[in-house]
Amino acid sequence: MEQKLEEIIRTIPHLSSIEPSSFQVRRLGGLTNEVYHLASEDQEYCLRIPGAGTEEYIDRKVEMHNANVAEYAGVSPRVHYFSDDGIMLTEFIPDSVTMSPERFQSDLEAAFQAGESFRQLHECDKPFEFRFEVFSMIEEYLQLLSKGRAIELPEGYHDVVEQSKSIKETLDRNPVNLAPCHCDPLCENFLKQDKKMWIVDWEYSGMNDPYWDLGDLSVEAGMPEEAEMAMLQGYFGRDPSSRDVGRMIMYKALCDLLWTLWGLIQFMNENPVEDFWAYSIERFSRCINLMSTEDFSRHMSEI
Repeated sequence: MEQKLEEIIRTIPHLSSIEPSSFQVRRLGGLTNEVYHLASEDQEYCLRIPGAGTEEYIDRKVEMHNANVAEYAGVSPRVHYFSDDGIMLTEFIPDSVTMSPERFQSDLEAAFQAGESFRQLHECDKPFEFRFEVFSMIEEYLQLLSKGRAIELPEGYHDVVEQSKSIKETLDRNPVNLAPCHCDPLCENFLKQDKKMWIVDWEYSGMNDPYWDLGDLSVEAGMPEEAEMAMLQGYFGRDPSSRDVGRMIMYKALCDLLWTLWGLIQFMNENPVEDFWAYSIERFSRCINLMSTEDFSRHMSEI
């Protein structure tokens, strides 16, 4: 075990009775953070150590509150410890499968279960802290990029932001109630355990239009239409209306527009996990392609 990891384990009161060297340690996935599975003879935990630079755009106090609310809602593992700087120890979900785009594309039951878990989260009677609003976050991310080393935006980015304001106007004219939302539903943030789908990682969570979560997961998973329909059926408990589908698709475009900038921030911070320049270009291209289709205009009118 690395000395840094051992020192962190020793600071966690919940683990004070366990000698760090007795844990079997396995590194788990993560784009910006270090995540570990810790296993002793009779206990298993998940330990998250925040990545360098994440303090610039993640409010850990908000995340701690929201992670506890998500636990209360029954969709996220128990939080045993959360430090001011974002070190988090949670229950490890045994006999679970970490989801991936391929699994969501081929397993309609999993897509349905994800929809059910979203509904359970969105119907929670305790609010999240923070208001996740895509255009405000675009401005925030642009400001972060302006303060770092010079990073060129994809050609036409500001033009597309201007064009997308017609989407905002359409959504604002037809509002829905805000709900506690995950807001960053990467496939790997879903753990399938038999008939239940758990959701983890609440760094970007906040009160939001619930259709954001639906649209964003569809994008992250590259869901074909039948998987999208399974997710929406799990969410609504019925077949979705054309308005439901249209609102979800609006957010498919907007999430790619926002996460384009997130990828550029990772590129600026020299995050080595992935080619984040290519990630951002792919996101932006997908956004443009979706917004340029005739179906996109039709979906806007159906909202």
